[in-house]
Amino acid sequence: MANPSLKDEDLYQTLREEGMSKEKAARISNAKANPDMHPSQKGGKAPPYEDWTKADLYARAQEIGIDGRSKMSKPELIDALRTH
Repeated sequence: MANPSLKDEDLYQTLREEGMSKEKAARISNAKANPDMHPSQKGGKAPPYEDWTKADLYARAQEIGIDGRSKMSKPELIDALRTH
C-alpha cells in the first residue's frame, strides 16, 4: 500500500534499504520530488568574519551566548565565534 505523504515512494524505499531512518528517507525523497527544493545544492555563502563589522560580530556573539563579548576586540570576537 502506497503512503500518500511520500512524493517519491521508490526513492524512499531505496534510501531505507541503504539504512536511512524513515524520517530522513522521507525528507530526502519528498525534497527531491519538489521542483522548488534543491537538496543536493549547498546553501548560500556568508562573507568571512573579517568582512563583518565589529557591531555585527558582537550581535552574532550575543545571539549564540558568548560570554565576555563586550570586552572583546574584533579579532577576539572572530576567534570566539569560530571556536564556539
